[in-house]
Amino acid sequence: MLGGTHQAEDAVQEALASVWLARHRLDPDRPIGPYLTTVVLNKCRDQLRKRKAARLFGLDTPTETLFVADESPDPEEVAAQRDELRRLTTEIERLPIRLREALVLVIMDDRTQAEAAALLGVSEKTVETRIYRARKRLRERLKDF
Repeated sequence: MLGGTHQAEDAVQEALASVWLARHRLDPDRPIGPYLTTVVLNKCRDQLRKRKAARLFGLDTPTETLFVADESPDPEEVAAQRDELRRLTTEIERLPIRLREALVLVIMDDRTQAEAAALLGVSEKTVETRIYRARKRLRERLKDF
């Protein structure tokens, strides 16, 4: 969602701290997993809004560099894979937040469309449509990929 390990770790840490502070309001009869995922998603959304505002005022900082772990000793292949990953990550980050959320939950987080729908508060068909649109946009933008 955020394009970097450190930002994701920060979002999870903030979410867990928020849940800990509000633990007295939790319903012990409801599962905690979906609630925690929702809180983490909200923290990610907050960070994305902050980034957008920072870019608007020219205060943005570069996102961390992503590296691909590769056993191959060929440096050219490693560099090409890093460029491809960087390009794919950039294009995923350019997706509208609603499309990105559905894509990340189902494709990258291995959740079912039903689980993603429950977490996002939408129907399964909506999640399916968002994933379809996200993939379509990525295919269009990455034609030569």
